[in-house]
Amino acid sequence: CFLSTTAFAADPSGTWKWTQQGRGGGTGGGDKGGTPRESTLVLALKDGKLTGKVTTPGRGGDPTTTEISNASCKGDTVAFSVERTFRDNKFVVKYTGKLAGDTITGEYESPGRDGGAAQKREWVAKRAK
Repeated sequence: CFLSTTAFAADPSGTWKWTQQGRGGGTGGGDKGGTPRESTLVLALKDGKLTGKVTTPGRGGDPTTTEISNASCKGDTVAFSVERTFRDNKFVVKYTGKLAGDTITGEYESPGRDGGAAQKREWVAKRAK
């Protein structure tokens, strides 16, 4: 029974890409305006363990690559966290999504500014060919 369940589990292994709208040019616009930013996620599922790295455009510099943590793949649900540092402040962004073929659709949650409420946004990643 365990083997048949495993055979039907989705495999998120591969390279995934998604685009988020850049900041609104100092207007506090969040996802409004700004240059779109493409992120790349490389996932590997081996022996039931999900690992990976996220690469995002750097702010005025080279891209930043970060190992994911707290990663899991249960059925068609993928979840992981990314710890980031910005101006000596560490924060964690949590991603969850449903895998359907070559698409992951879900949301990510990041801490609010200046201790405000967490912000949730949608993300849709496509598997790179």
